[in-house]
Amino acid sequence: MEGNKGTVCVTGGTGFIGSWLIMRLLEYGYSVQTTVRPDPDGGRDISFLKNLPGASERLRIFTADLSEPQSFSPAIEGCVGVFHVASPIDIEDREPEPVVTKRSIDGALGILRVCLNSKTVKRVVYTSSTSAVQYNNCSADILDEDSWSDVESLRQVPRFGAYAISKTSTEKAVLEFGERHGLEVVTVVPTFVHGPFICPKLPGSVQISLALILGNENEYPILLKICLVHVDDVARAFIFLFEHPNAKGRYICSSATTTIEEMSKFLSERYPEFQIPSPESLEKVKGPRSGGLSSGKLLDAGFEYKYGIKDMFDGAIQCCKEKGYL
Repeated sequence: MEGNKGTVCVTGGTGFIGSWLIMRLLEYGYSVQTTVRPDPDGGRDISFLKNLPGASERLRIFTADLSEPQSFSPAIEGCVGVFHVASPIDIEDREPEPVVTKRSIDGALGILRVCLNSKTVKRVVYTSSTSAVQYNNCSADILDEDSWSDVESLRQVPRFGAYAISKTSTEKAVLEFGERHGLEVVTVVPTFVHGPFICPKLPGSVQISLALILGNENEYPILLKICLVHVDDVARAFIFLFEHPNAKGRYICSSATTTIEEMSKFLSERYPEFQIPSPESLEKVKGPRSGGLSSGKLLDAGFEYKYGIKDMFDGAIQCCKEKGYL
């Protein structure tokens, strides 16, 4: 562990990325103030955060609600940086898209106003999504940070449409807010985040990445061509971009691309204990194969990925076995 680097806030601390990021920030010598959603019944177990190394001395947990951005003020007070990981999004599309998008934008901009008023926050790192990059009718094989999803196209996307519109609109809004008010805002655009997890709940992106093992056939089309990144690489990228003096704008964070056929062969060979569908049987899976994503901007800034696909699946499968999901 390095010396005390100051206090930062992580919103959405009980989530997949948020909890892993807290673990790394504590390890790197930061004091962390994190927010969790209100829990009126007191039934939620957050002991996995309280038990992290260094948590008893340097982690404080606050309650905050994205529908009331001012509720984040106590957690942000005195912080030098904020990692906005919390998302109000329900990817099951149970709410109308305009409602989801408005809540996401209002929550994010409300938090940025709190940061601005704090007078101590130097930089905000916002978590976006590749759904803010990939849906734009572009025929390019590789997309970079200049690519933005087209909201009208997204209205035709089942299941993830509202989520993708909200992430696209919110990322644009936070970058614009930062420019207008002189607040340093960096956005990270991770692909499907995969690997081990310390939160009790099976993360949605891990569940989708393991669809061939879990037998979730309705998720096979997402795997036709999928970009992946290890959760620890994402957390390290967040901290790298927070600390980098010249970080600016958005950064795609993606370390691997694979197809459903390649994934089938890999999983069959590496994990023979599972019944994996053969590449031939997967030929009937239909859907768009989206382009790849370039992490060139992040790599040019000096960041280095540590993990490959083997690490992602090994870590995720081990965790799923330990937590009873496999």
